Amino acid sequence: MTPQEHNKALGIANLIYGGVHLLMMGFMLAFMSLIFGAIMSDPRGTAPPPAFFGFFIWFICLFQLLFSVPSFVAGYALLKRKPWAKVAAIISGVVSAMSFPIGTAVCVYTFWFLFSEPGKMLYDKSMAANALPPPPPYWEAVNAQPYEQKPYEYVPPPTPPDWR
Repeated sequence: MTPQEHNKALGIANLIYGGVHLLMMGFMLAFMSLIFGAIMSDPRGTAPPPAFFGFFIWFICLFQLLFSVPSFVAGYALLKRKPWAKVAAIISGVVSAMSFPIGTAVCVYTFWFLFSEPGKMLYDKSMAANALPPPPPYWEAVNAQPYEQKPYEYVPPPTPPDWR
């Protein structure tokens, strides 16, 4: 495969991984809603307060979003070949490494591609070429005249006083 094809496959893998996490978040929300409804309909009235379940559901959603948002950002950046795509993909790879087995596979593929020669060739050259703008034309006239430098003369340090 060419580096461009690996880049496209990696971007799609990150988007799929983020989609799986959002799908799992939807299942978790549905499950928590069913559990919350069953507990709140308890005829004995011993259900915990609704604020507890609201906080619990909010925490689970936030946790799932922390795993899925970096993957979507990295997938978008890789597919659009943004200059910051390598950094976003590395961050996404680190975050996805904690989720076995799909996340670990995405992490290994991310690191293998981005730190191999094709990945470096694809992203490092473009970043180096666009890192600095060309110098202004008047710099050539200034740099054409060599600077005169005086030879450096060594001056020994003074001797320390004799304290005896």
